[in-house]
Amino acid sequence: QVQLVESGGGLVQAGGSLRLSCAASGRTFSANAKAWVRQAPGKERELVAAISWLGRTTNYADAVKGRFTISRDNAKNTVYLQMNSLKPEDTAVYYCAARENRALGYIKNEYDYWGQGTQVTVSS
Repeated sequence: QVQLVESGGGLVQAGGSLRLSCAASGRTFSANAKAWVRQAPGKERELVAAISWLGRTTNYADAVKGRFTISRDNAKNTVYLQMNSLKPEDTAVYYCAARENRALGYIKNEYDYWGQGTQVTVSS
């Protein structure tokens, strides 16, 4: 099994920044491509950003392009999401997800493992 633990969420004012981290443990060799997925109250989960095994390929939702950056450090089994210029509509629970395939997945259903989530709240 793979365990994913997110950290770094919190309350921030609009225009501010946060960096989320996701540490993987267990069968980490099964957790290759990774992604960040968010869920706002009353809405479905939305894939925000994804990154391939070596970090050579990334993909972002249109709503966060130019503001969020996904990166990874495989030596630390950790993936990050740097969030800048935050907006109130970014408020959500952010989940880390991983899949066994080394190529990134473009939809949330392509991911096999999930963390418990971390709350991000952006005040106006």
